[in-house]
Amino acid sequence: MTGTKLTHIDETGAARMVDVSAKDVTSRIARAGGRVFMKPETLRAILDNTAKKGDVLAVARVAGIMAAKRTHELIPLCHPLMISKVTVDFTPDEEESCIVIESMVKVEGKTGVEMEALTAVSVAALTIYDMVKAMDRGMRITDVRLLEKAGGKSGHFVAEGE
Repeated sequence: MTGTKLTHIDETGAARMVDVSAKDVTSRIARAGGRVFMKPETLRAILDNTAKKGDVLAVARVAGIMAAKRTHELIPLCHPLMISKVTVDFTPDEEESCIVIESMVKVEGKTGVEMEALTAVSVAALTIYDMVKAMDRGMRITDVRLLEKAGGKSGHFVAEGE
């Protein structure tokens, strides 16, 4: 870590929010993904919309969108952002018995939206778990990660395999 300055720590070691006032406003986008593994019968109930708590994926989508918009309230030192777009999508994988989650967050701003995209995926996954946990307490939430980010000074990042 020689020569690397931690941006969320001041010279006394105290936590601080990064000052982004001198940064340019740019178009920024981030995509994140994750998976929820479950029993085949749990996945079938979700896909057939027969889970007792209702439409699992519709509720998880709304939860993920809401979470992205409130990331600054959940993650210390995150900036509140005027998000322009959030999507949360689900792809069932019956062979693996899981639901693949992907979020995309977009903003015109001075700081990136990686945390918002990751928060959207995380909360969507937790909502899926909550809505069908009575059927399957052994579900596993895995592989939550940044898939892509674009915009800003640090440029474009795409995760391996994407």
